[in-house]
Amino acid sequence: MLYLASAMNNQLLSVLGKAIRQVREDRQISQDQLATKAELDRSYVSSIENGKRNVSIQNLAKIAHSLGVSLTELVQLAEDRL
Repeated sequence: MLYLASAMNNQLLSVLGKAIRQVREDRQISQDQLATKAELDRSYVSSIENGKRNVSIQNLAKIAHSLGVSLTELVQLAEDRL
């Protein structure tokens, strides 16, 4: 059961990261620009986009705001990928 929960968590992180990358690239914003605007480190943004970090709701809100989308839109985009 623990393995299943871990696999699901990894999938969630992956689709969320891909959704963030998609919106960022659609807006032609670099990772560095996004990180600066969201007041986050570029390597942290990269690790989120690669599904390697479990991002806090506060940082997710910063990213969404910096991308010009609502937190709801960003999460919905990720959910649509599941």
